[in-house]
Amino acid sequence: MSKPIVELIEALMFEAIGVTTMALSRASAGELTLAQWRALVVLGRAESLRVGGVSTSVGQSLPSTSRLIRRLEDRGLVATTRGEVDRRETLVSLTPAGHALRDEIIAIRREIIESALAEPHEPLTPGLEGGLSQVARLLGDYE
Repeated sequence: MSKPIVELIEALMFEAIGVTTMALSRASAGELTLAQWRALVVLGRAESLRVGGVSTSVGQSLPSTSRLIRRLEDRGLVATTRGEVDRRETLVSLTPAGHALRDEIIAIRREIIESALAEPHEPLTPGLEGGLSQVARLLGDYE
């Protein structure tokens, strides 16, 4: 992979964090951190996960992840249960409210992206490298 493509993808990812932050601020959830959002994303892809799996996916220590899960559980966004085979194991899953919030934030994020791409601009350059560069710039200009 060429260095310019990696840098373009990194720029796109950087702008995606900005778009996600905007979507989080517009959602009905109130304050939701990026780590909490990441947990909702990860849990939305699985029926349930062990706390350790959430910890690995979110990139936090087990104690930090346990606190994060407790905060989400207090808000009614996740539920925890004991493992059936190993009762020491804690499983985490999204509640219907957690699924609804995750879907709402994804929809808001898509609206932001669609709006940024609908703004008057020169046509997207054919080819991955040029297209990614323009998309990252457009999303960055949208802020």
